[in-house]
Amino acid sequence: MEHVRNILQQIGLEPERVEMVNLSSAMAGEFVAAATQMTERIKTMGKNPLRSDLLGDRHTESER
Repeated sequence: MEHVRNILQQIGLEPERVEMVNLSSAMAGEFVAAATQMTERIKTMGKNPLRSDLLGDRHTESER
């Protein structure tokens, strides 16, 4: 995981954009909490600055 985070940092992305969580199928509540936490963290970072250049004007503002 640390290797992936280093690569992200080298290409200009926040290493916090990737995380691994090990859960069993019986841990539905923990899965929801982890997914919610990850989603909120990504939202605070904003959209992927590399991807926005690739998309150009193909998407409407509501899709971004």
